[in-house]
Amino acid sequence: MPQKVRDVMTPAPVSVSGQTSLSHAAGLMRAHDIGVVLILDDGRLLGMVTDRDIVVRAVADGRDVTQTTVTEICSCDLITVSPDDDAGTALRSMREHSIRRLPVVEDDHPVGVLSITDLASDAGALSPASASRGGRFW
Repeated sequence: MPQKVRDVMTPAPVSVSGQTSLSHAAGLMRAHDIGVVLILDDGRLLGMVTDRDIVVRAVADGRDVTQTTVTEICSCDLITVSPDDDAGTALRSMREHSIRRLPVVEDDHPVGVLSITDLASDAGALSPASASRGGRFW
């Protein structure tokens, strides 16, 4: 039986409102040892910001991370998966779009995040070699 996203995702994603500063979002990433924070508006997924987004879209441009909000640099056109989707299908979507993380959404609400690391490190899931084949996951 194929592995489901819910079996390998990281549940209970860390989230913030759109007016949260980049420095606060980065502090949450450090405190929770994560690389992504979801942005919610009234409980619904608005976007997400990664540690790389903060560096490439803000720090590299000289923005003040205490004054810049997550919505100013976030990705809003997100590819999402359902917890009941097949993990292999999610991996193919990650490869196709050259992305490392997918928000897991159920009934329009985020319930987790699926990362390439989740797929590669789960003993019952896909092998690390198959996870990195065909995509830029560095």
